[in-house]
Amino acid sequence: MPHLDRNTAADYYDAAREMAATGRPTLARLLAEEAAARTADLDQAAEILRDFSGFSLRREG
Repeated sequence: MPHLDRNTAADYYDAAREMAATGRPTLARLLAEEAAARTADLDQAAEILRDFSGFSLRREG
């Protein structure tokens, strides 16, 4: 049975805000990157990443 991920961009963004508020900036950035990746609007995705500054932590491959 395939794994279905039903989390939305908003779910990841909310989780990123929670992690940032509790002093977990690295996890917040990773969650923000996932939120941005799941956002169809490129301007909105860029805004999400601006809210959580830092270098990309994603591994491509």
